[in-house]
Amino acid sequence: MKPKLLARSGWLLLVGVMWFSPLTAQESLTREAYDAQQAQAALQEQIDTADQQTRDALEELRSLERETRHLEQQNAQTAARLAEQAQKQQQRETALATLDQTRQALPRFEQQIATQLKQWIEQDLPFLQEERLARAASLQTVGDAASLSSAERFELLLEAWRAELEYGREMDAWRGRLEDDEGQVREVDYLRVGRVGLYYLSPNGRQGGVWRSQEQTWQALNGSERNQVREGLRLARDQRAPTLLTLPVSQPLTQSSSTQSSLTQSEADL
Repeated sequence: MKPKLLARSGWLLLVGVMWFSPLTAQESLTREAYDAQQAQAALQEQIDTADQQTRDALEELRSLERETRHLEQQNAQTAARLAEQAQKQQQRETALATLDQTRQALPRFEQQIATQLKQWIEQDLPFLQEERLARAASLQTVGDAASLSSAERFELLLEAWRAELEYGREMDAWRGRLEDDEGQVREVDYLRVGRVGLYYLSPNGRQGGVWRSQEQTWQALNGSERNQVREGLRLARDQRAPTLLTLPVSQPLTQSSSTQSSLTQSEADL
């Protein structure tokens, strides 16, 4: 009886081993799958971390590149300013080095300007000559005025030149005295169109003339030309609207023999 019992017990043991073995294998597979998932999750986390670090590094690199370009631009601008300042400094040093020479040459230069102005007035149309020549003569003594600084003397010279230049931009009319070739003096109305034409007309309108610069004399005008001078006088005195004037000119405009030109008030502004 005992051997059978043992045999039966052994069978039962074998059966128990066979009964529990499949459960243990399944648990092992589940554990391996879980471990694999955990490893995969950890690996993905490492990949995500590395990817974020890469993006951060790229953004930092772009930021550094932008700062580098900005610094390069600032350096270029600074270099240009420094070069300009160095050039100005060099000019100042040169000016200071030649200051004594400039001060010595300035009175002579001022005298030359005053002389040139006087010569220009003498060769120009003979209008307001006494006033203009007196101004030019006063400039010739400016260099000797110890009470004036160099800048003040030079400003007076410039003002005189500007006054002369303004005469070429305006149309003017006035009444003054005219001495003819026989020495007789009479009152006439003068008309000046810039530096292009200078005319006179007697009060009764029967006599008139145009100044010829090349001949340095007055040339008589015919009836239609005197009418044009009369219109010009009214125009210069703002007694009528601007209109076209056809008159002989005082200064030759070209080297040709043409002496006729159409004059308007706008031409006086040249």
